[in-house]
Amino acid sequence: MKKYGYQLTDKMIIMNFTEVYCKSVTEVLNSDSFKNILNSFINHSKKHDKTNIIKIIELLSNPLEDLVDLFRLLHAFDYEEVKHINPKYERVLLERGNLYFFVEEFYDYWRKLERYSYIVAKKVEGGVQSGIFMATNQTFTEVILKTYRSISEKIAGHKFLVYRQLPAGINAALLINYYPWAKEDSLYNIFNDIPQIESVLIRPPFISYTKKNKRTGVYPISKVNPLNDVKLNVNDYLCYPIYVGSALAYVYFHKHFMTHGITLSNLFEAADLSTVKNKKPELLYLFGYGKNESTYYYDEKENIYVGIAPLSDDVDYFGYMKKMLLTLYNTKMIKEGHLPIHGACVNISLKNGITKNVVIIGDSGAGKSETLEALSSVAGDEITAMTTIFDDMGTFKIVDGHIKAYGTEIGAFVRLDDMSSDYAYKEMDRAIFLNPDKINSRLVVPVTPYQIIMRGYDVDMVLYANNYEDKKELQVFNNKEEALEVFIAGARMAKGTTGEVGLTKSFFANPFGPVQMETETRKILDIMFDKLFKDHILVGQMYTRLALPGYEQEGPKEMAEILLNIIEG
Repeated sequence: MKKYGYQLTDKMIIMNFTEVYCKSVTEVLNSDSFKNILNSFINHSKKHDKTNIIKIIELLSNPLEDLVDLFRLLHAFDYEEVKHINPKYERVLLERGNLYFFVEEFYDYWRKLERYSYIVAKKVEGGVQSGIFMATNQTFTEVILKTYRSISEKIAGHKFLVYRQLPAGINAALLINYYPWAKEDSLYNIFNDIPQIESVLIRPPFISYTKKNKRTGVYPISKVNPLNDVKLNVNDYLCYPIYVGSALAYVYFHKHFMTHGITLSNLFEAADLSTVKNKKPELLYLFGYGKNESTYYYDEKENIYVGIAPLSDDVDYFGYMKKMLLTLYNTKMIKEGHLPIHGACVNISLKNGITKNVVIIGDSGAGKSETLEALSSVAGDEITAMTTIFDDMGTFKIVDGHIKAYGTEIGAFVRLDDMSSDYAYKEMDRAIFLNPDKINSRLVVPVTPYQIIMRGYDVDMVLYANNYEDKKELQVFNNKEEALEVFIAGARMAKGTTGEVGLTKSFFANPFGPVQMETETRKILDIMFDKLFKDHILVGQMYTRLALPGYEQEGPKEMAEILLNIIEG
């Protein structure tokens, strides 16, 4: 449903504060959006047979109109006065307990919606727009709280003794602007009228439920540009300009997938529109169009790596947003002669002065993040600093005769099932939670500033994460051939993070670029591993046992203890 400056579905509401913005309780109660949300709540209650709610509804001849009118009266007058002002509400007002329950349930229904707002910025320089943007959303939150309290306290018959400043306004707000970048005769001019996100405001905890909770398959390369026949309704899309590694990416997402668009802000560096406005992107992803399969393409003429995903519940999972962007970037890196790494890299400084850059390679669920979290725990005060360079995807480049590791993301897309029980609580004030009570629940949390992940770090140790063999050791490889046999096989026991089950293999444990460009990647692997052994860098295999029942936390912990001893020398 789209009208009067807002869009409402059974999952979310998107409000255009440029057009409609309620600044008082009276404006809220008189708004079309309030009436439509109340109507959705009434239909929801009937569908789920909410007895107490239905009892109130049945006492009114025209429930929607009457309830809006009743709430206006309760805001303006005392409870007993309303009975005399309009006697037709007397029977409802006599059901004081059920009416109070109705208001509480309606309030909870509102708060369970994903609530987004946006403001179209004026094209001016400076921080004035950001200040207005922040203040507007703060005012709206206060008005919603005041609306709820005004009515519920009248029904309760007394002031509350405990006030909870719940995040009752918006979950996330956007400041948007228009910066066309494509030439009029270009295939890409279909994107010129889609607004770009300039700033994002998130009010944690941000919790979202999606239709899917795992990703399946890999992205095939298209022989033709998938944008050739695309015709967009520009009102349905937003663009988030971000940096994926060193590449400028424009992510155009359908508003149906607002959660995934917002979540990008915790995982990738946002691009400053004051410096990139009107600039052509290196990567472009259209997320939510048509019915064809997800695919990608390299437009050699324009030098743009293009990805597309369908407008379907089948891709309603953040993994589909993240992994296509990584596929586009990794393809670009391979074409430039660099090696994409599906793994984790940390810069570790110990109390004794030793500093090491450790890289752990492995596919989803291999135990990379879990082992590094355990390392931080078991080392305690022995580690003076531990900086994550990348948590999922990075790049090896040979610079000035040294192999250096670079990050791709500023955040982490963490599987909560295998983390320690307190991990989520420690990150609650910054994290975005996805399907928190489901299998393969995730949180997306910012970890390391962009300037740090792009600095470039000499590689001191490269390990393959084996999650399926019951061994408590760290195997050191003696030569390139022995190492490449393990790394190229990319074996791991699937942990339910994707649609795969059992023991699986993926070329170089990286289905996001290297699988599609195996020939080119093999040439780069040969060069990189030659260099690793020539420079006497430790290359080995660690056994996390993450996929073995009972070792989900103990396996990474024991491996972390072994790893710490090796790092300490």
